[in-house]
Amino acid sequence: MYPASFRYVRATSLDEALRILAENPEAKLLAGGHSLLPAMKLRLSAPSLLVDIGRLAELRGIRPADGGHWVGALTTHREVERSSLPLLPLVARHIGDPAVRNLGTLGGSLAHADPAADYPAGILALEAAIVARGPSGERRIPARDFFQGMFQTALDPGEVLVGVWLPGLPGYRFAYQKFPHPASGYAVVGVAVALKADGERVEDLRLGVTGAGYRPFRLLEVEDRLKAEGLKALEEALRDYTPQDPLAEDRFASAEYRLHLLRVLTRRAVDQAIGS
Repeated sequence: MYPASFRYVRATSLDEALRILAENPEAKLLAGGHSLLPAMKLRLSAPSLLVDIGRLAELRGIRPADGGHWVGALTTHREVERSSLPLLPLVARHIGDPAVRNLGTLGGSLAHADPAADYPAGILALEAAIVARGPSGERRIPARDFFQGMFQTALDPGEVLVGVWLPGLPGYRFAYQKFPHPASGYAVVGVAVALKADGERVEDLRLGVTGAGYRPFRLLEVEDRLKAEGLKALEEALRDYTPQDPLAEDRFASAEYRLHLLRVLTRRAVDQAIGS
């Protein structure tokens, strides 16, 4: 299929991209293109203008920052996979195939906010911050506030996701477990873990979930239970867990099946983190 006709412009700087967006509210940003272009071919998205930011060096790279790590929005999945960042390399290796990982970008995936994408689970478990820049300047959006619904984020009109800040988290262990859709490879359910423990005692635990709901979320009740009672309470905490929001349903997986997968994958991810 072919997309509807559109105009194309390549931005030579972030400031130029912001100016074009301000002048053309209907425009869409193009980075790796692995989310936007398929939607355009299916006529699910029909922007009249594409602003290509894929060659902006200022939005690429990984570097130390504020006791953690700065990851530019145009950093590819492959670059994340090969990095020494906390948790996200474990997530990135589950994304697509080599062609997708070589061209797709961290920022593009997060801004697209597909509820079955892999990165959101890791971003939530790390308690990262999304960095956006717009007409009013730059701001940091906590991961817990960024994903607001299916394909909906906290980005304001005219803002560009420029990077992600990840905390250092020394002493933590990480894991990611995923049940992929057999056709698309997207997560039917994916669970990311950031764990700091001393034996059975849990000092800190973050459990990020993608795919199970209509937006990614944290298993806060399970986290609190294990921090209070230790790892020995994991089975009972998962058995007692009841989602606060409705879980996703489709022809491939019912809400009940997704809840079963969530419990199984959380158990496996915690075990993986303990053994890492």
